[in-house]
Amino acid sequence: MGEGTAPAGAPRLGPERLGGAPLGERATLVQFSSAFCQPCRATRRTLAEVAAMVPGVGHVEIDAEEHLALVRELGIARTPTVLVLDAEGRIVRRAAGQPRRADVIAALGRAL
Repeated sequence: MGEGTAPAGAPRLGPERLGGAPLGERATLVQFSSAFCQPCRATRRTLAEVAAMVPGVGHVEIDAEEHLALVRELGIARTPTVLVLDAEGRIVRRAAGQPRRADVIAALGRAL
């Protein structure tokens, strides 16, 4: 997850903007996916494993096609794209492409 930090003034994302999914107590991994995206499946497994390993971390998967307004607002250009949110829903990291587990854990360090 080496793409970098989110832009200054990035919007907060709460359950109302994430299809009703609750945020994790400490951090949330938000994955933007599409139906025919092969790397999205592997990303889903990786993020679910990390969320299960790290207490207080949630994982939310968003269908990019069903949430086009949010995709455009956040500048999501490809799937999978992963956002790391802190406990308040602020975007602290973002990366496009299939992440490695070690990179996800390192990116969570910024949110925790």
